[in-house]
This record gives sequence, structure tokens and C-alpha cells, in this order.
Amino acid sequence: MRKPFLVGMLSFWFLTGVGGSSRCEDKPAGTDGRGLPEAVVPQAFGVNIHFTDPKPGEMNMLAEAGFAWIRMDLTWAATEREKGQYDFSAYDRLLAALEPHKIRVLFILDYSNRFYDKGLSPYTDEGRQAMARWAAAAVQRYQGRGILWEMYNEPNIHFWKPKPNVQDYVLLAKEVGKAIRHVAPKELYIGPATSQIDMKFLEACFQGGLLEYWDAVSVHPYRHKPPETVREEYAKLRALIDKYAPPGKKIPILSGEWGYSAVWKNFDETKQGKYLARQFLVNLLCDVPLSIWYDWHDDGPDPKEPEHHFGTVREPYFKDRTPVYDPKPAYLAAKTLTTQLAGFRFAQQVKLPEEEDYLLRFQKGEESRWVAWTLADSPRERKLPLPEGQYRLIDHTGQPLGNRTAGPDGLPITLTDAPQYILPLSRGEISR
Repeated sequence: MRKPFLVGMLSFWFLTGVGGSSRCEDKPAGTDGRGLPEAVVPQAFGVNIHFTDPKPGEMNMLAEAGFAWIRMDLTWAATEREKGQYDFSAYDRLLAALEPHKIRVLFILDYSNRFYDKGLSPYTDEGRQAMARWAAAAVQRYQGRGILWEMYNEPNIHFWKPKPNVQDYVLLAKEVGKAIRHVAPKELYIGPATSQIDMKFLEACFQGGLLEYWDAVSVHPYRHKPPETVREEYAKLRALIDKYAPPGKKIPILSGEWGYSAVWKNFDETKQGKYLARQFLVNLLCDVPLSIWYDWHDDGPDPKEPEHHFGTVREPYFKDRTPVYDPKPAYLAAKTLTTQLAGFRFAQQVKLPEEEDYLLRFQKGEESRWVAWTLADSPRERKLPLPEGQYRLIDHTGQPLGNRTAGPDGLPITLTDAPQYILPLSRGEISR
């Protein structure tokens, strides 16, 4: 975060989808076959980092959590230190470190350069053309590697210097888009990476014609409220995209940066871990094919500084130990989700009598798995409408919760605000 601050009927129901919805709203598919992320676990999940040279053991730990993407600044000022000359060697090293783990990259093309426009965000033709040349050089260097190229970071707030100016941003994003299309027309270009879902700024971008260039729309849905509150905003944004998108072009929404600080008021590491799992799951429910959690590791030790506590792991690094960082509940939540649902796609939200209760079904081939939780503050005793049989329950951090039997009236369960993974047992597992 870079800002202050019963048997037959059940069988019929699962085969036909009656009683559930497979979409958050009526919306386009999450991918268009051009290399955009697929809404499948774990390919749909990633994490923000702030380095080009990982410490020994760091990439192993990040990959073991199941993160298939990293998001990282590709900074103009750091790579054009002499006017007109580019040095991308640090990013060569980063890509080399990621490649053995098959982790894909979202590079942010940001921010400004002291050689142009007095070091402010580009506002003249000269500055825009200079940034476009630099961006094209980076894209041409790394084309064909499945990178997402994102235009700037949170230009609707203080990162655009001296103050936000959507028309200047539109002119820059167009100039960069034209340059990328010229040198590497198949590369994926996205934006605008707004702080929160800023509908006014987003509509101005769309009115300016940027959906002609962008392959996806990225937003940062930060909030202190539960992740599920994003659903209405996504629906409004999707309608806005549909209004301005070129005919026949499907443009998905990406959750490019979003996290919760463990030291916000009424938050702690336990709640942060629950919200990571729920955030990722709700994004899949809303057909958002990429979720980037902010942040990979804590940025400092100050117990009162929110910016220091967005990480999935704590800040201290232990070079002679495995794991090299202390995992927080958020790390365990990510690892559990990506392990228990590996290879599964979101299939259906099962409608339950209480709107505060969530039951999502995931599918891989003929196999189904479920995840359940409630928005209620206290546990709720429920019977979930699952097919008769034996099930294993696992909590959001990977701890076993025992086996349960679903009868003709469903599966008895105690729902809490932490997701529980519900796995059907095979005959062999039952016999053991």
C-alpha cells in the first residue's frame, strides 16, 4: 500500500446449477486467450515486492506460498540515469531469479525522470515522448515473457506530481500505448492502477480512449471494511467498462494491489490472514482473474506504523534458517488456499438462506471442493446443502478440523469469519 493512511434434489441442483450463481454479476469472461491471467488457482494470485535482488531462500519461500505473480516497480529514474541511455540489468537479474519458479511479472511503468519536465510527472510532449521511448525499450527487451505492463501507479493521488491531473495522465498513457503497440503489438498493456476504485478518474480514462490500448483495467480496492464489500463496486466498474469498451473487446478487471495492515484499528495478524483468504476468494467470485496482495513482507518494526505491517511474513531475515522469514497467518492462509484448491476454478456461489453466509464451489474435472465462511461476528451453526457423503474440513491456515458426514439434510458445520475448505473423501480415505 503506497498511500497514507436432499439427495436427489441435491444431485440435480449440483448438476444444473439451480440455486446458485457462477458469477458476481452478468459480466464478460476473465480472459481473452492472449496471455492474460486465468482465474484458476494458483495462477490467479500474486504479491507485491520491493526488490530486484532477492535474498537467498526468499524466492523459494514466496513460491511455496503459491504466489504465481509478483508486482514490482520498473522505475524510469533508476533505469535512465543518463539521458537517452537505459540500464535494465537489475531487472534482468530479477527475471532470472523468478524463472526457475515460473513466477510471472507485472511491471509498473513509473514515475518520472529528472531529465524531463523538471522531474515532475510528464506533462509536455517532450516528457511524454521520452517516457514512451523508455517504456518501449523495456517492453521490447522483455517481450514474449508473459509480462503485464502497467501504466503508472495510483496516478489519481499524490504519486502524480505535483498533483493528480487525469488529462495529463490520459495523454501519457496514450503515448506509451502507441509506442508499445509499435514495437511489440502482442504485449499486454494495462492501467490505470488507481488508488481504490475511483470511478470519476476511471471514466475520464475511458472517455479519453484508453480502452483502445488497455488489455485489462487494474484497480487497488483498499478499504478497512470486509473484502466482500467490493462486489457492488466491481459491478459498477464492469458496467462502465462495457459502456466504453471497443466493440467485441473483452476487458477484465484486475485487483492489482490490495491488502490490510495488521496494526490498523480493530485489526491484528489473525484478522489479516482471514481477510487475505476472503479477498482472494471474493475476487474469484467476481471474475477478477488476478489478485495481487500487498505486501510480501513487513517493511519495518514500528508497532504503530501501519505501513510496516502489510506483509505475509515478518520483516527480519534469517539467512541460515529455513524458512528465512517468520510466516504470519496471512502467509499460511495463502499457502493453504493455493494448496487445497490447486488446479481448481471457481464454479458457483451456492445461495444460502442467510446472505451473510458464503459457500463457494470449485471444480477441477469431475471433482468439486467447497469453501465456506460467514460475515457474522460470532460462529453460526449451519447445515450446508452438500451431497451426502464424508468430508474433511481444513481451516484457513491449514489446520485439520476433522471429518464430517453430510446426510439427506446437508453437512453440519460451525461457520466462522475464517474460510473453511471442505474436501470430499474418497472411498479409500473413508476406509482408513
